[in-house]
Amino acid sequence: MTDNQPIELLRLLAARLERLSVDSRWARLASGLRGNIIKILEQAETGEVAPERLDLLIGRSFEILREAAREIPDNEALLKKYHQGS
Repeated sequence: MTDNQPIELLRLLAARLERLSVDSRWARLASGLRGNIIKILEQAETGEVAPERLDLLIGRSFEILREAAREIPDNEALLKKYHQGS
């Protein structure tokens, strides 16, 4: 991984965290994490940030996005269940 890849990944993750539905129970955690990511991105522009810190933020971002994705209903399964019940 190049030096810039974790920074670019964090930018992408921050954008994805911002798009979580406010109805998601994960939205509040995502908002706080996104704030931390933005601070780190600003620090990265002016100096060096510890790789461990980047790894921690990346890992936590993926955890929250994964959990939020589990809340999304499976429309195909719902339709199939609806049609079987008819």
